[in-house]
Amino acid sequence: MTTLTGMNPVFEPVLAELSERHRDEVLSAFAAVEHSPEPVPEGQLLALRDATLRRSLDELLHRVGRTLVPVGTSWTSGYRDDAAAELARAGWQPLPAIDRAVLVLVLIHSVAIPRSRGALSGDTWTSGQPTMASELLEASRLQPTEVRIALGHLRAAGLVQLAPQRAGTGQSAAYVPGPQLHRLSAAARRRLQEELILAAAPGSPVAAAIRARRGRPGAA
Repeated sequence: MTTLTGMNPVFEPVLAELSERHRDEVLSAFAAVEHSPEPVPEGQLLALRDATLRRSLDELLHRVGRTLVPVGTSWTSGYRDDAAAELARAGWQPLPAIDRAVLVLVLIHSVAIPRSRGALSGDTWTSGQPTMASELLEASRLQPTEVRIALGHLRAAGLVQLAPQRAGTGQSAAYVPGPQLHRLSAAARRRLQEELILAAAPGSPVAAAIRARRGRPGAA
């Protein structure tokens, strides 16, 4: 096998089988899905459109504990479930406790509660029901300064974003889930959605269905 100069050796077995043009396409797509703040439309890159090149791209990601994640007709990347589980066992936690608490509050108000009421379907994180900054203060014992700092951290990380302001409402800033949540795998997304619903609306029909499904032997 020919060594690819300057290339991470872990990628060589995959890239060596490709033509120079296709290597460039796959590497461009790798950089795009790993570093773009938003999911990348597949029409922008050949390695996302072409199924064969997309498999090569997924193999590259797999070698570093990552995987392709579809978002409609766009793509991003995220941790493989086994890699995420290993990181969790090792105690890896990139967010401080206060930041995690504020993120959970946004997800409960903007996603879990609307979904438990049937106002939000599917497993998307896109929400038309923003969480007001005042709600975050009312729902927690955190100080306003702590909430403001946490929201700044979460916005910088792409985990929450400002909701479009509705003219004339006179309301304070409002937040919805950010694009980085699209990086969750389908299994991770489902687990988080279910835990949020169980926490936010334990008496709802949706929560009852989750408990019933989990109580069945062999249920996912």
